[in-house]
Amino acid sequence: MLYGRSTELAALEDLIATARGGRSGALVLRGEAGIGKTALLDRAAESASASGMRVLRVTGIEPEADLAFGGLVQLLWPVQDRLDALPEPQAEALRAVLGTGRTRTQDRFLTGLAVLTLLADLAEQGPVLCLVDDAQWLDQATAEALLFAARRLAAEQVAMVFATREEGFAAPGLTEVRPSRLDAGDAARLLADVGLPPALRDQVIAESAGNPLALIEFGVARRDDPGRFTPVTVADRVLSSYRAQIATLPEKTRLALLVAAAEGRGDLPLQMKAARTLGIGLEDLEDAERAGLIHVTESTVAFRHPLIGTAAYQGAVLARRIAVHQALADAAEDPDCRARHLPLATTSPDDAVAAELVAAADRAADRSAYAAAALLQQQAARLTPDRRAQAHRLGDAAALALNAGHAGQAGDLAGQAERLTDEPEDLARLAPVRAAVMFELGEQREAARLLLERVPSAGPGPGRDMLRTGATYAWLAGDADTVRDAARRLRALGGTDPMVEGMAHLADDDCARGLPLLARAVTADPADEGMARARALHSAILVGDDATAMELAAAEVARCRAQGLIGALPQALHLLAERQVLAGAHRDAEASVAEAVEIARDTGLRQRVAWLGGVPARIAAIEGDEQRCRSLTQDVPDVGRVAGESALSLLELAQGDYEAALARLEAVAGPGPRRHTAMTLAAVADQVEAAVRLGDHKRAEGPMRAFEAWAQAGGQPWARAVAHRCRALVDSGEEDREEDYVQAVRLHGLGGRPFERARTELVYGEWLRRARRRSEARASLRSALEIFERLRAAPWAERARAELRAAGDATTVAKATAENVLDRLTPQELQVVRLAAGGNSSREIAAQLFLSRRTVEHHLYKAYPKLGVGSRRELARLNLT
Repeated sequence: MLYGRSTELAALEDLIATARGGRSGALVLRGEAGIGKTALLDRAAESASASGMRVLRVTGIEPEADLAFGGLVQLLWPVQDRLDALPEPQAEALRAVLGTGRTRTQDRFLTGLAVLTLLADLAEQGPVLCLVDDAQWLDQATAEALLFAARRLAAEQVAMVFATREEGFAAPGLTEVRPSRLDAGDAARLLADVGLPPALRDQVIAESAGNPLALIEFGVARRDDPGRFTPVTVADRVLSSYRAQIATLPEKTRLALLVAAAEGRGDLPLQMKAARTLGIGLEDLEDAERAGLIHVTESTVAFRHPLIGTAAYQGAVLARRIAVHQALADAAEDPDCRARHLPLATTSPDDAVAAELVAAADRAADRSAYAAAALLQQQAARLTPDRRAQAHRLGDAAALALNAGHAGQAGDLAGQAERLTDEPEDLARLAPVRAAVMFELGEQREAARLLLERVPSAGPGPGRDMLRTGATYAWLAGDADTVRDAARRLRALGGTDPMVEGMAHLADDDCARGLPLLARAVTADPADEGMARARALHSAILVGDDATAMELAAAEVARCRAQGLIGALPQALHLLAERQVLAGAHRDAEASVAEAVEIARDTGLRQRVAWLGGVPARIAAIEGDEQRCRSLTQDVPDVGRVAGESALSLLELAQGDYEAALARLEAVAGPGPRRHTAMTLAAVADQVEAAVRLGDHKRAEGPMRAFEAWAQAGGQPWARAVAHRCRALVDSGEEDREEDYVQAVRLHGLGGRPFERARTELVYGEWLRRARRRSEARASLRSALEIFERLRAAPWAERARAELRAAGDATTVAKATAENVLDRLTPQELQVVRLAAGGNSSREIAAQLFLSRRTVEHHLYKAYPKLGVGSRRELARLNLT
């Protein structure tokens, strides 16, 4: 009987019933030790099993908290026969976890996707309940995989429950239930079977503070020894009670309990193999078993409560703990198990032990368990006698911590390494990690300069990579001097890098030399998976080559999907979304951003979530949604500030607040790199128009001339068209002005950036109307209005309507824009129906979007009535562009 748990039981029953009904869910039971979390999981398991649900269960083990995927192995071992049904990259990731595969896992989140797919596949045969106890002791790789799956479950008939203590196991986004302390009535009912006199019962209730485990343990202890003293806190009282029980046992029994506690996994054969070297055997567990402290089966030893194991371990002296860990290490056949015990058995530097730990770190890294690998390298460093070798291993630990998403830890480890060596080549080796940490923390300028400072000792190959990365960091930071320095030093290493050289010329406002070099860098084969494609994409963006940039960004997204590179996908989707906005594909951009935000949140990339807001902010600015635009541009990291300011200035321009728009743009568009970033260049036309509307042509001339030079050197039709428009706005000569408008419209006709085309047609139409050429004006304005309405650019469409009314066209103005049926779909539904219309199966769509098959079909089920269709065959006949 569970007393005082009606609310908690109701939450669990609701979760299980929801899963049986076809919808997934997850919740966290969070509370102090002994509050009854395990009892609640037991009740949930009983209820689920009684209704025919499959139950999978795993318990975090404190000694295994640093053992890569130890928890996941425990959870998935019973269902490993289902791996062959998974998409191959996911199956290989789980085979690597279970030790049956050899392929190196490239992305630490691919395992989480594989867990999601596996649970969804299991649920095809009936609802599944996944229970995780003592989640605070899960190794990080297991915790990340399970949380990734929990956050992306939707329509799979899977329920997940995590029980954890107050500290540890952060699970933002999941529903939390906190079991309450028992009131006096429920506490008395729980103690009824202990047989305490009323005076002692009341004392135990007061001391236990409503903690169920404390009630039981204190009750038994006071019944047997009424005068026993107990410490102040509940946790200390419970531990003290367990230590007291253990202290009454024979010495060999205490040693056997220490072996069980140190081993942690309950592996009886391993414990007995180690025990024999310590002069004890299975019979020495009998007294502890009779006392109810442990449960022993043919192959396992389990403590009645984890705190009993804690008490057995903490109550032993250090020398005995070391001896036990050494015995366990010697008895272990699994090298990873041996590596777990060796550091706890070694108190002084030992090269041989350190080498074993490095090998274990390599195995963990191969399975993408970077956090565990970082700890193993750190332990290896501690046991390494040579200071320089120790620095190398700390550097490796720092790189692994960075791969695990722990920038702060990576910085600390790199700092420790730097204090151990003053060798220039060692410091150069550490620089990329230190710089990457600085970049993540928003210190782009400092990161770039650190890389350049340490290049001389890096060697030609690594030095070139450091200079390229440093130049990119410097460009993003607006540090023209460092960009130039990187280019000069690359030349000194032999040869040049067209991307860096091109950026250096742009930093000097020398577009004529810079853009042709960048155009040369836009030569990477879209199938190239290395840094060359990243440089090509960056160069294409700087040149304004929208078509190539879109192709490269789409290829990168496709590569991430095909290989399960979940951690890299948000950035690729971000770059693709920016290109989609420029192409006028706002719904596609919103879908890309929505997916990127969801994955970034699920994978803990919080800064990327904030940075992603710049894309929908620009869409909101175009549409005139002030509240949304301003909300999305709050708390944007510095690296995304230009995008936010650009969106706000466009909004203010549409509202007629020209001074605010101009001042904002002048603040962000300084000389050098800042002037040539993609967002700043896109906003030059806004800057020119705002100045012209204010009648201050002098403030328009500088940006206009700079943009003209950039557009001429790059040769992109859309850019040359915008340059002609800007010149037409600024020019005073009517003949020259018309020629610029005509050229602008002609160049826009070659394709690219429909919003800019509509703006050109709008201002040209305004000029034609003022010149009393009303028929020509109406044609230009109608075209502008059609584009603005298609883009849902409300303030701009209203301006075009006003001009059409003034030009004598009432028919076009009164015509309502037909609803686009795609507007009825959510971003994820849009992605799913497009892939389905293209002939992809639900399983193929699930693999591409990192969802389960049932979730894909759930989205299709919701989308069909919105689109007025009833099948995939009908869907394929729709125009979904």
